[in-house]
Amino acid sequence: MLMRTANGFGGLALSALLADGSLADGPSIAVQDPLAPKSTHFPPKAENVIFLYMDGGPSQVDTFDPKPRLQKEHGEPFKAPVIQTQFDAIGRALGSPWSFRNYGESGIPISELFPRTARCADELCVIRSMTSPFAEHTRANYFVHTGHGMQGRPSMGSWAVYGLGTQSRNLPGFVVLDSGFVPPGGLDCFHNGFLPATYQGSIFKHGKQPVADIHSDESLAVRQRKMELLRRLDSELLDRAGDNDALESSIRNYELAFQMQAAVPELFDLSSESQATQRLYGIDAKRPEKQTYARQCLLARRLVERGVRFVEVTYLRPEGVNRWDQHGQLKEGHELNAHITDQPVAALLSDLKSRGLLDETLVIWAGEFGRTPFAQGDSDGRDHSPHGFSIWMAGGGVKGGTIYGATDEYGYQAIENRLEIHDLHATMLHLLGLDHTRLTFRHSSRDFRLTDVHGHVVKEIIA
Repeated sequence: MLMRTANGFGGLALSALLADGSLADGPSIAVQDPLAPKSTHFPPKAENVIFLYMDGGPSQVDTFDPKPRLQKEHGEPFKAPVIQTQFDAIGRALGSPWSFRNYGESGIPISELFPRTARCADELCVIRSMTSPFAEHTRANYFVHTGHGMQGRPSMGSWAVYGLGTQSRNLPGFVVLDSGFVPPGGLDCFHNGFLPATYQGSIFKHGKQPVADIHSDESLAVRQRKMELLRRLDSELLDRAGDNDALESSIRNYELAFQMQAAVPELFDLSSESQATQRLYGIDAKRPEKQTYARQCLLARRLVERGVRFVEVTYLRPEGVNRWDQHGQLKEGHELNAHITDQPVAALLSDLKSRGLLDETLVIWAGEFGRTPFAQGDSDGRDHSPHGFSIWMAGGGVKGGTIYGATDEYGYQAIENRLEIHDLHATMLHLLGLDHTRLTFRHSSRDFRLTDVHGHVVKEIIA
């Protein structure tokens, strides 16, 4: 019609638009791509999120919340009232085996467990008053990921991509870098729940085959012809079927899979990274687990560079100790876990900053809960404790060099500016330009949101 009217000038304009690959990749992409970038509710401070998930529950009093009274009463009967714990084996007060120092112009106290992360103190916003209603790994994992203590709800990464889309044309909007150990609760931690299937987290494994069937023996020309035929057939089927989540997601996934066959091998090929950058992250480390985690942190940076909206880096289980879940062997376990993560995490922060990406990338470091300030029975470890624990955020519009909230003299319960996981989610969405009360999805006759009916934005930590 455009070619037949107005001397064809409308047709010429349309041809120019279709020459743009982002509009001409196929019928479903050009018109109704569910991953296309979307408008925010208000100007965002962050464009992307990297979630460094410290699976198991790091101890707050050994990492970012020093307690002199606990040190003074080490080995004595615990003097504060005790709330029911996971295993109810209440031992004596257990002071931290590590000393703390003040770092940066802000003077944030950080444990000697993290000498490299400590150099980034002025980038960190340490929250000491985080709480959770769950003291058991699986439900706490679901809660920190989805805002609900049972499986079936969408992950926060799914919500972020649902609300914002993604700026990447060739990679999923929500990527989970599996370092070798899926957290308790399994893949439901990264599930799309009742959101359209397009928003499910895509698992990229470490090793030579990060994604199944990513390599093809067929030529690019053959694959392109097959993809074009598939697009035409899918378009006809979609016209007949109308709106259909499963069908639309399947079509989009086929198209994305085709694009990923070129994008993923290039993403995982680190030969373009300088030797200095690889050493910065610790890819040359002697311990294999540290090499793996360093590589995952570097890949996280490469993913946000390519426009991926939400990246989660999972943790692994080191040989010889548990992940951050030290019911015993606190010193050996926390020291090894810190050794594996400290250098790669600090490198990620400094690398993002040097490339001008930290301002637009929100980095979150958190476990699912903290640990008790007393020993678990007669052991040299700590039980789970969700009553007041530490996490930190950096970049993406938060105030660096800040401490928010406080626990009591033992580091046991939050007593000042107490926060819940819903508040973390609300603040994260706010930094991405989304009002958590307006980001809803209709399911089972009611509107659902990541924060359910809870959560508030912690404006005091926003720059």
